Amino acid sequence: MGINTRIIRSVVALAVCCVTATGLAQSAANWRAQQMEASRQSEQIMHDAEARKGLLAQLAVMQQAYAANRDEAFRLIFGQYLSWYQSFAGDYPAAAESFAIKQVAMTDDHAAPSVDGYTPRNALDAIVQLASNRQLLLLNEAHNVVLTRSLSVQLLAPLRAEGFNYLALETLYATDTALVARGYPTQASGFYTAEPVYAELVRSALKLGFHVIAYEATDNVSGDAREAAQARNIQRGVFDRDPHARLIVVAGYGHIQKSGGYLGGHSMAWHLHKMSGIDALAIEQTMLIPHPRASDNHPLYDALNATAALSTPTVFVNPAGNPWTLRDGYDISVVFPPLGLRRGRPTWLTLGGLRVPDFVGAERCGARIPCLVEARYATEGDDAIPADRMTLTALPLNAVSSQARGADRGRASGELYLRPGAYRLRISDVDDRVLFRQDIRVAEGVARP
Repeated sequence: MGINTRIIRSVVALAVCCVTATGLAQSAANWRAQQMEASRQSEQIMHDAEARKGLLAQLAVMQQAYAANRDEAFRLIFGQYLSWYQSFAGDYPAAAESFAIKQVAMTDDHAAPSVDGYTPRNALDAIVQLASNRQLLLLNEAHNVVLTRSLSVQLLAPLRAEGFNYLALETLYATDTALVARGYPTQASGFYTAEPVYAELVRSALKLGFHVIAYEATDNVSGDAREAAQARNIQRGVFDRDPHARLIVVAGYGHIQKSGGYLGGHSMAWHLHKMSGIDALAIEQTMLIPHPRASDNHPLYDALNATAALSTPTVFVNPAGNPWTLRDGYDISVVFPPLGLRRGRPTWLTLGGLRVPDFVGAERCGARIPCLVEARYATEGDDAIPADRMTLTALPLNAVSSQARGADRGRASGELYLRPGAYRLRISDVDDRVLFRQDIRVAEGVARP
């Protein structure tokens, strides 16, 4: 699957911002040295995991390593690595649990939107309307909290109808030159694109006719140099070629903040504005989200949910039509509703009604628990990232096969979330051996029993 030093450096930079009370008691240099060593260990574990065949085997290596090392710096750094792979396997609650950023109140946070007469609006409708006269839209996400990219998928079709025609994705590898012709992402397409919802973002954009481009820095740089390189790649790849292009950019965390310092310099969005002169609409999606531990929620989160009784991603707009934002540097803050679970999987996987749940029982795994359940579009190759995947297990994913044979398999069932259409269902064990195959068809609005 692969990971590169640019990703490692972004992990370390993020961790510096999010140290615990114990970490803060140390010198900054000592804490950073521990994180760099944790990054080195994490890279080695990743290398060892990738030597195993199949996602479940790779994930088991990582879970065992995480459980065996209680060092604070290691768990902070490697917890994010583990969470990415848990998201790849479709275990979204576990991914959010393994790495969560506590959202603390900042002195410059804006007052709650109710103070100035803001009212809640469905985020999908409001963002499309607010972007209707814009040339550049910036969306951020928390890479391991896939909830924060669920709205981005839903926005593609209405934004395309508004005239947006380019989509720039931080995670894409420029080396996958066959992506557009193929029409779907593979393991060679990018890092986070190995996660099914991100893969859905890519294939949906291609089907809608977006020009999908990669913009990650190709040199081994970090901090401000990386931000500037990303902005140059966007400017050269889009606006220098097509000055009238209407572009959506997807990035992680603060890469999209339009003002203020970022990682000792400036953000990609700041650099891009300096190069292009275009005033972007920046949508913040990572701060006002439900956390596994309610104590990690931003102090405004519960109050906003209580006031508006949120059931969909929501933004707040005042009578003059101006959106509310929690912090300067962003134009709009999205508030996501509390997590709903159905058979252990989050219900936001419907992607606003684009997909429906499709039941899969553990009897199809035979005695091989845990097992990996994947559904690929019938029109795509076996190399495609699945439309959805999940793990069926009644034991921890690092359980050996002999333990799994004696497990109560009756508790191991779940639902894939799929658009209506035809798929190839594949179920495999921890050794990546195929246990079950079936062609299935998902009817619109109907879940198969």
